[in-house]
Amino acid sequence: MNSAAGPDHPLDQPSTGPDGLDGSSRRRVVLAVNPTAAFGRHALAGDDAARCLRAAGLDVVVLRRDSMDALREAVDEAIRAGAEALVVVGGDGMVHLGVNSLSGTGLPLGIVPVGTGNDVARMLGLPLQDVEGSCARVISALADGGRVLDAGRITTGGRTIWFTGAVSAGFDAAVNERANSWRWPRGALRYTLAMLRELGSFRAINYTVTADGVASHEGAMLISVANAQSIGGGMRIVPDAAPDDGLLDLFIVKPLSRLALLAVFPKVFSGRHTRHPAVEIRRVRSVRLAAENVVAYADGERIGLLPLDIEVVPGALRVLA
Repeated sequence: MNSAAGPDHPLDQPSTGPDGLDGSSRRRVVLAVNPTAAFGRHALAGDDAARCLRAAGLDVVVLRRDSMDALREAVDEAIRAGAEALVVVGGDGMVHLGVNSLSGTGLPLGIVPVGTGNDVARMLGLPLQDVEGSCARVISALADGGRVLDAGRITTGGRTIWFTGAVSAGFDAAVNERANSWRWPRGALRYTLAMLRELGSFRAINYTVTADGVASHEGAMLISVANAQSIGGGMRIVPDAAPDDGLLDLFIVKPLSRLALLAVFPKVFSGRHTRHPAVEIRRVRSVRLAAENVVAYADGERIGLLPLDIEVVPGALRVLA
């Protein structure tokens, strides 16, 4: 990533030019860029997005930092200084950053999806890997107010974390954990190989699940709590989920043999796995997940070990889609 914004980088400066979308005052938008999205294949997407938004008369402040933590701090500071929207350039990790900066504030989030997974953008029907098309959606939605969605709120260890896609704890999170520990290969192949490696040693997990106040003990290969339909770049784990129904979808895969899991896995991309007797989906408002030595991920970002308390917050997020 580029270093902190400064006067030597023209894209880090507020733009000048024609009036804003309302024909009078200029509307300030913060553009947060992850140049490592899709492993750096779209490093220039931030520059392209800035040009598109400025051509529409928006006052754009571009932020780049050396780490996600530093970028998150810069985004929060820029929002406090005054902005009408945040637009993120990258994948679901950047969406996760935006959701955690904006949930509950009323300020809208725009997405330019050029990452690897893009599950939230897919849910919203945004054009993927298309900077100009995505910016056109942002500009149009700024004029009409955008769309209001629910968000999930996680509480763990005194921290509060928001998500809009899904929380996963089990086989898929273990695959993520293994893949993130590797430097090579890059791209989707890394996750495929990590899945095959994890499959060799993975065993069903004993969870305690408290859904809407009712506790049960569940043996399962994985459990996800989802607000969106898909995870992992198009795996449609809960194909009927709606991000604005005031509910979360609790997705459980009961214990399976390795061969059975391999047989079910490809069906996730079409949503046909829901017919399998080991798959259970139910709608809930709150969930507490507990298990020994199980790591959870939210929107593809590492959260930490269970237990987690998860609840839906209706209408917590406005998106420019």
